[in-house]
Amino acid sequence: MADSTYPATGGFVDNTSAATFIPEIWSDEIIAAYQKNLVLANLVKKMSMAGKKGDTIHVPKPVRGDAHAKAENTAVTVQNATESEVQVSINKHFEYSRLIEDITDVQALASLRQFYTEDAGYALAKQVDTDLHSLATGLGSAGTTSTTYLNNGGTFFVDATNGLSTYTADTVSTADVFTDAGFRGIIQKLDDADVPMENRCFIIPPSVRNTIMGIDRYVSSDFVNSGQVTGGQIGQLYGIDVFVSTNCPVVEAAADNSASAVDSLGALLIQKDAIVMAEQLGVRSQTQYKQEFLANLFTSDTLYGVAVLRPESGLTLVVPK
Repeated sequence: MADSTYPATGGFVDNTSAATFIPEIWSDEIIAAYQKNLVLANLVKKMSMAGKKGDTIHVPKPVRGDAHAKAENTAVTVQNATESEVQVSINKHFEYSRLIEDITDVQALASLRQFYTEDAGYALAKQVDTDLHSLATGLGSAGTTSTTYLNNGGTFFVDATNGLSTYTADTVSTADVFTDAGFRGIIQKLDDADVPMENRCFIIPPSVRNTIMGIDRYVSSDFVNSGQVTGGQIGQLYGIDVFVSTNCPVVEAAADNSASAVDSLGALLIQKDAIVMAEQLGVRSQTQYKQEFLANLFTSDTLYGVAVLRPESGLTLVVPK
């Protein structure tokens, strides 16, 4: 018991002293909504910094070694390489807040809270997804040195006339839609770069899903998993998990593209190690009563960082929206 005489403030009833009266249902519901709406974050390399201090994480990036023939009566070949690293800055702190007045809390339906929890989870998940998609310009042969899709050596499109081609501005038209041959071509580019075949995924906009559903061979159970859609996943193509996302970035807006009247979107073909996400603070929810407003301040936030880890392990396929 901490007593005091006003105006001294030793007698506050705050979140610490009244912690047992504060329900966790808001936090649980928002974490559930956040996880449900994540797409790309669940497909990349995740590293936890929970409980750790610092604003930068150093991720080792060793060089692959070679096998050497062993000649009789000779010593082994000792390999030595100066290993590199990727630094991930934990510099992305996003929040979602609502100030809910008492009269609203008393009179509104319980569905109001359900909407806010779902909305908070969706908003934070979309922000994480957006930050991860923004790293696509750093994928490809030019690696993280590129800040545009035009110069990264890892962006392609399916030319309706010539097949899979290197992307350039003002080239993608409404006729340059996803094709099976184009997909097999971009898969081969990962194969040629010696990218591991396991843990690959293809994140596509709804327009590509629409095209896929019209390709006869893809509706066969030999190509597409007909199971329930979970977390955006619609099945597999050639052993690669396919996910639908409405958050695929605009590579070139229709207003900037003389070849098309629609936006050009970036579908992403990646292996898990292409991108790394370091999470220092998972989604948390806090509620504080503001007597001066007779309202509850509700806030959810998260703290994380993202970076390209292996640029050769990811490519972008530009498609019309």
